[in-house]
This record gives sequence, C-alpha cells and structure tokens, in this order.
Amino acid sequence: MKAAVLRNFFAADGRLAQIPAQYKKKLIAMQHLVEKLEPGRRYTEKEINAFIQQFHDDYATIRREFIIHRYMSRDNDIYEMNPRDQWTKWEQV
Repeated sequence: MKAAVLRNFFAADGRLAQIPAQYKKKLIAMQHLVEKLEPGRRYTEKEINAFIQQFHDDYATIRREFIIHRYMSRDNDIYEMNPRDQWTKWEQV
C-alpha cells in the first residue's frame, strides 16, 4: 500500500502532487515527508515552512497535519520531530 501511495501522490521530482483525502493515504504521505527531516533538530516555523514548500505549496496545512498526527511537536514556534512511537501509525488505521 505504501509504495502505491508514494507512486500515485508524489511526482518524479519528489513533490507531493496533492494531499490525499483518504485518511490512511494522507498519513502515509505525511510520514514520508516528515522522515526527510533531521531527527533531534529544532526548526523555526520559517524553516519548517521552507522545508514543506520544497514538496507542496500548502505548507500551513501540512505543518498542521504534522502536529495533529504527532509527527512533530511545537513549543513557542519551535518545531521538533517526535519519537516514532508517538506518531499516528497508518498501519493501524
């Protein structure tokens, strides 16, 4: 399933063509993006926006999804990746 979602929603250049509407597919896409971040690094909101914009123009929605699904946490506009065991797991949806 994961390979099919990545193939169907990501262009050859790595950009997310569209945010999947189906919950499980959206989680797969969000996890794929967040895995490209540097673990342990703290990002400013501006840095997170710039990172997301490499893959999709709607950085605000994707940033919100990162927080909602516990891929990242935010404290005083500083974003940090959460440990994987806190992430919403698409395999369990």
